Amino acid sequence: MRTAPIALLIVILGLAACSSGGFSESGDRLFAPTADPRGDAVDGLLVGHRLMDAREPELALQAYIRAAGVYGLTGEVLSAIGSANLALGRLNQAEDQLRRAVDSDTANPEVWNNLGVVLMERGKTSEAAQIFRKAYALDSGQSDAIRDNLRLALAKQDESFYADAEANELRLVRRGTGEYLIRNNR
Repeated sequence: MRTAPIALLIVILGLAACSSGGFSESGDRLFAPTADPRGDAVDGLLVGHRLMDAREPELALQAYIRAAGVYGLTGEVLSAIGSANLALGRLNQAEDQLRRAVDSDTANPEVWNNLGVVLMERGKTSEAAQIFRKAYALDSGQSDAIRDNLRLALAKQDESFYADAEANELRLVRRGTGEYLIRNNR
């Protein structure tokens, strides 16, 4: 009597196909709900900043790029994109974007600091020291991170010889929202 289980299976499948939403495209269980075209989008910069706080720089970069489509390449957007690229280790791209960001009128000390960090990572110590001086001056000496970065850049600039082991003892530490600090691993 194998026909009874097969017949039962056919009846169940037939009923499922006839029910509303069972195997149809409009059922919520099989397909994603449609988007509301009248819905408001969340600000891409806000989303990107939250993703950076959650240590998701790749997703933050995508959010910042969407924000660039809305706001254009403003200093704030360029700074955010540059900071995300810095967190991803894309130093060339980060340097280009942060240089463009500091050229804008809205550049704050953290943007200058991040540019200095990129320059330090790329081995441009003299220029990084100048950038950190500018950031420290704009900040009126309020940020410990900028002061520490300036001290490190000046110390490295004064040294005439760097051992490879000593150069590898530096690491980037993210502090706050989009602010980076260079620390020794010791």
